[in-house]
Order: sequence, then C-alpha cells, then structure tokens
Amino acid sequence: MTLLIADDSPVNLKLLRAQLEAEGHDVLEARDGVEALEMLNRECVDALISDILMPRMDGYRLCREIRRSANANAGVPIVLYTATYSSASDRQLAETVGADFFLIKPAPIADILSAVNEARSKSRQRQKSSAEPSDDSYVLEQYSVALVRKLEDKNGELQDALVVLNAAQEHVLELNRNLEHRVEQRTAALRATNRELEAFSYSVSHDLRAPLITIKGFTQLLNEGAGPQLSPEHRQLLQFIVSGTKKMGQIIEALLQFARSSDSELGLVEVDLELLLDDAIAATQADACGRRVKWQRSRLPKALGDATLLRQVLVNLLGNAIKYTRGRDPAIIEVGTHKGRQHEVVVFVRDNGSGFDMHHAHKLFGLFQRLHPASEFEGTGVGLANAHRIVTRLGGAIWAEAEVGRGATFYFSLPIVESSD
Repeated sequence: MTLLIADDSPVNLKLLRAQLEAEGHDVLEARDGVEALEMLNRECVDALISDILMPRMDGYRLCREIRRSANANAGVPIVLYTATYSSASDRQLAETVGADFFLIKPAPIADILSAVNEARSKSRQRQKSSAEPSDDSYVLEQYSVALVRKLEDKNGELQDALVVLNAAQEHVLELNRNLEHRVEQRTAALRATNRELEAFSYSVSHDLRAPLITIKGFTQLLNEGAGPQLSPEHRQLLQFIVSGTKKMGQIIEALLQFARSSDSELGLVEVDLELLLDDAIAATQADACGRRVKWQRSRLPKALGDATLLRQVLVNLLGNAIKYTRGRDPAIIEVGTHKGRQHEVVVFVRDNGSGFDMHHAHKLFGLFQRLHPASEFEGTGVGLANAHRIVTRLGGAIWAEAEVGRGATFYFSLPIVESSD
C-alpha cells in the first residue's frame, strides 16, 4: 500500500515511516493538514494516517476538507492517530467529520495496520451507501466544543505546570540564598584562619631569630677564643653549627617574606613588566657572578598588578633559573610572552638547566617542597610558594613545564589593563 502520514513531530514521522516501510509499504509524509491536502492533490494514496493536534490545520479539519473536496482522494480511508484526544466525544467528532478509524498513540504496528484495513473497509461501505454529508452547522458546533474543551484542558495543565514551576523556582532561589550565606560564612572563616596562620608564622619566625642570633654569637666567640686549641674535628663541628644557623636564618627570612606577601595591601596599577625585568635581572646578577649566562629577551607588555610583589615573582623565577643552570656553559635563560586567553598576558621564564620530572609537578608550588636534593641545589623551598601566592592574589595563575636534564619553563598570567575607550 501507499500510505500518507501527517504529523507535526519529526520523531513521530520517522518512527512510523520506519515501521510501515519495514512491513513493505510505501510512505509519503506531511507535516500538517495543509501539506497533507496539497499532497493528496498530487498523489494517489491507499490511506491516510493523521495526527489531530497540528499547526495550521488539525486532523479534524483535515478530515472535513478531504470529505468536502471534489478531489479523487475525497474518499480516501482516514485513520486519526492521536495521543491528545481520547474521550468518547472526541471519537464521536472524528466519525462526524469523516474519519474511518480512531486510534490512540502509541500503538504496535500490527494495530496500526489493522486500523488501516478497518478504515479501508469502512470507506468502501460509506461509498456504497452514498450517505448524505453531515450538517455543517452541527459539525462546526461539535468541532468548537471539542476545541474549547481541549484548550481548557491544556490551560489547566499549563496552570498546574506553572504552579509547580514557580514552587521549584522559589525552592532554587532559597537554596541559592542559603548557599550564598554558607559561602560567605566559609569565606569569612577561611580568611580568619589564614590571618591566624600568617600571624602565627610571622610570630614564630620572628621569635626564632633571638635564640638563633644567640647561638651564632656564642659559636663565633667560641671559635675566636678557643679555636686554636681545638682539634680539626672540633673546628669542623663548629663550622657545621655556623652553616646550620645560616641556613635556618635563610628559612626564617623566607617565611617572613612569605607572611608579608599575604598580609600586604595590594596596589593594583598598570605595571611595566619590562622595567621590572631589568630590575630583577640586576638583583640576581650576584648569583650569576663568574658564570657565562646568555640572556634572551623579548619585550614584555604592561599588566595589572602590584609592582613590588611582581618584582619578587621575577626575582624568584630568575633566581631559580640561574641556580638550576649551574653546570651549563653557557646557561641560557629566556624571558618572553606566551599567547594566553583574552584579557590576560602570559610571561614565561625558560632555562636549559636540570629540569624536573613532571610527575612531581603538583608539589612544585607547595611550601617547603623541593624536587632536588639540598646537597645538589641550595634553597629554602619557599620561593615558588611565594610566587604562587602573589600571582593568585593578583588574579592570575602560575604553572610550569619541564623535562629532566632539558630545562624548565615557568609561566604566569596576569590581567591586562582594560582600555577606557
């Protein structure tokens, strides 16, 4: 058979077509009643399967227009296939407007084909009986009643859905209000905890200086007064004490610097990174004394930040590059910019030093975390943690890439200054 199906749902059309073609039938498609009428004027079909609720022309009106036409398909068997209209009055109206069968969606393909065959049988009987067409006024009255009832049902469903939606929206707003309150509480608690930790770190670091100075002073006095009488072994032990106090002093100074970087007020202004780089290179020249260091620079842009804190970031990164290129001749240190996201600038510091294993990169910016033995490279394990804290406070990010024996590249991003134009 050649069957025409009319439905405004592409999914329903596709599914029904696949089922009918699997049974060996030819299928034509229409997206509403108007398109179905136009197709019936061009094609000869064995039956029509139509939805009822469709735009432009629904299934009831489509039936009526087909039965009133002088087209050769005026007697085509019609099956109304609907999920929306299901009452007894809906079925009665379908029969009144000329439908041959009324079927509720969804239905198995066997039931659909059975409905088509039943519609074809009724169509033949109707044509033999030559029954008089129904009174137009009665049909219109029944159609209007069905339409009004369906609109009232839909309006009731929409009202119920609106009530549920409003309740859900209010629930979401309440959850958001509670969440915002909890976030504010947690943020305040976190800030208070951070302030306490920073104060504790500052206090401990500051208080440790006094006994450290005492140890250092008495060690020097002992060395000056009794040094000549001490054995080489004892003088070496004194040297270990001096080295230990010096190392501890460096750690305390780094901790104080770390605490100050968290506690200081941010002076966010337009910063010329090129000038800061000049200053940072000059500050690290003493560490490179006696070595061949090759600097490769490209001009750095301006960014939004705090000049004092950003200078410390550059000093830390350049100092690391100089330290970890020890043994390279020449040491190559490159500073430049990398393409980042919109409204940000990305600066990188690259070296040809010892590098590190990326499997341990997650430890890189942690306080007192070191990826190399202290016997190989000196340091406090605070510099990169300090750089990380400064950059994140300024609204940026810091990360690194490296390969063991082939150097490392450190990146940090900063916001750019928005133009006032």
